[in-house]
Amino acid sequence: MPAAIQKFGGSSLATPEKIRQVAEVVARSHSAERGSVVVVSARGEETDVLLSAAAELGAAPPPRELDQLLATGENAAAALLAVALHDRGLPAVSLTGPQAGIRVSGTHGAGMISAIDTSRLRAELGRGRIVVVSGFQGGDGRGEVITLGRGGSDTTAVALAAVLGARACEIHTDVPGIYTADPRVVPEARVLPTVDAAVMAEMAFAGARVMHSRAVELAASHDLDVVVRGTFSAEPGTTILGRSADMLETQGPVTAVAHDMNIAMALTRSDHARDGLAADILTELARSAVPIDLLSFGAPDGPGFRMGFALPGSRLPAAREALDRISARLGCATEVDEKVGKVSLVGVGLLNRPDCTARLLAVLARLGTTASWVSSTNLRVSVIIPLDRVPDAVNALHQEFGLGRDDLEAQTLVTA
Repeated sequence: MPAAIQKFGGSSLATPEKIRQVAEVVARSHSAERGSVVVVSARGEETDVLLSAAAELGAAPPPRELDQLLATGENAAAALLAVALHDRGLPAVSLTGPQAGIRVSGTHGAGMISAIDTSRLRAELGRGRIVVVSGFQGGDGRGEVITLGRGGSDTTAVALAAVLGARACEIHTDVPGIYTADPRVVPEARVLPTVDAAVMAEMAFAGARVMHSRAVELAASHDLDVVVRGTFSAEPGTTILGRSADMLETQGPVTAVAHDMNIAMALTRSDHARDGLAADILTELARSAVPIDLLSFGAPDGPGFRMGFALPGSRLPAAREALDRISARLGCATEVDEKVGKVSLVGVGLLNRPDCTARLLAVLARLGTTASWVSSTNLRVSVIIPLDRVPDAVNALHQEFGLGRDDLEAQTLVTA
């Protein structure tokens, strides 16, 4: 029988008392017959504390040293939870990412899991131990630790569930599930009982913080369900379906409103357009593991070249370095605006429903807000607006599409 896979976020492990409570949650679900693997994030605000300490000692800490430093947060959390499990009479062992066989490739701070050697994990499970794994990290095969970037612990848990043959992966967090909008911004937001993996991936990329898009995409590729629930809540939470749900055309196309207030918009210009310039710019950003969104380029107003795109705030320092190299090598000038936010409608079939985009823009107009950038796909319509207008826009859109009602427009129906 495949092992049970659970992941606990940093807020669930912030204090010794909470670690004891997590140990109780693990104990209740643990079965000696199938075993348990638990993935943990760094405790509370530990990652921010470590980053602040590094910033005090150096203006630009080397990425390799940051990975060495940040990995200690997850390692400490894993060891402390193992201690708490031992205290409850449950045999447990903590493993770092490399000790758990997680092989990572790519750059420091933005690695990607390339393989997992499960021999150590299976051996520890065979000894009857609960295995507590440090999330967010792995080894590159040369003895170097590489972290996975934001949401890396979710990705670690899903990857382990996939290679160990689990049917589902449980993500325990400080909220009771996936909401129709951020409940801190929209008090009327509701928990979705189920959500399609493709829709959830778009929600995550659009700014929903409960899970990272990489973890959702990985789960979907392995037909793995992911259950997101509150660590200390009895509520069932939200199931992210590893298989596509059957949708009815009469159902509302909008599932949720997502927003991201930690982005920047970049506009790159050159007086001289040439074939391949856009590819050169994107290649340079890719080398620095900088994901982009809302890409558009061309020269609609005359000669020259112009390309705009959104950048995640977490990768902005790396993006600025890449853009500086682009400017020096390719003769481009780039402006970066950090006083903007992204608001997105997420759902299904949105390209066939232009009325959704029209209603979005009409809502912004009623608020006296104009979108500086609009992009649409079949699963998402996103706009860039001034940062200080984001909360009002999210609330108004949530109301416009009826996402707080009992007959939730976006409710997903699953047929047998």
